[in-house]
Amino acid sequence: MAIVGAGPGAPDLLTLRAHRRIREAQALIWADSLVSPAIAALAPADCPRISTRSLTLEAVMEVVLERARAGQRVVRLHDGDPCLYGALHEQICRLAEAGVEVEVVPGVSAYQATAAALGQGLTIPGMVQTVVLTRAAGRTGTPEREALRQAAALGASLCLYLSARHVEVVQEELLLHYPADTPVAIAFRISWPDEQLLLTTLDAMAATTTAHKLIRTTLYLVSPALAAGPDCRSRLYAPGHTHLFRGGMAKGRSTVAMSRQGQQKQGQRVDIG
Repeated sequence: MAIVGAGPGAPDLLTLRAHRRIREAQALIWADSLVSPAIAALAPADCPRISTRSLTLEAVMEVVLERARAGQRVVRLHDGDPCLYGALHEQICRLAEAGVEVEVVPGVSAYQATAAALGQGLTIPGMVQTVVLTRAAGRTGTPEREALRQAAALGASLCLYLSARHVEVVQEELLLHYPADTPVAIAFRISWPDEQLLLTTLDAMAATTTAHKLIRTTLYLVSPALAAGPDCRSRLYAPGHTHLFRGGMAKGRSTVAMSRQGQQKQGQRVDIG
């Protein structure tokens, strides 16, 4: 069987492998409250589509094992990437106990789709080089060492899942470490037809969330990177920076020009794209 990441919502953001597994499925067990119906529709017409929105893990595993033991190609379809907040560990353990071999197919996560929709990098030279994926503690809690205030202390690009219902507390904790005018992107059902992508500041994060009545399927990107100007650039591509594949500038001539000259002396043709 395969546990497949459906990505953030748009069918064309599926990986090729995910698309292939869904098209080959003989039983689709899917999180229909989170995954786009357009993705489930890619399964064969005669493939049963079994909703998991009201099932416990034990009930899901019972359905999966029944189908797998019958020799069917079973696809457990998760939203986003199943390795993030997808209860993957519990499922893998139970399937291993039952002797069922599992393939995990990764998917594009909402934070990636949101950054792409903004046309914005989350790591900016000299500004921020770390991306933290986390969530508010909520009803299920988080380890104390991973409390939001601890993560916020890094000042990194912070990607918050499952936090819209607790946004007032989240904002209060983040303001202890981030400036009030830190940019925040609020993404609701990113890449779906009804997506909302809102840009605000940290001190208006809760008010903006409340004004748009967002309580679920919402991601927050809190990052100084969202305010980066055009002068920010990486040293990796700077003319004076050397590495294994490129020397630095020498006497005003580029490495490409010097390489061309050296190879031409050896009678080689050089194509510079």
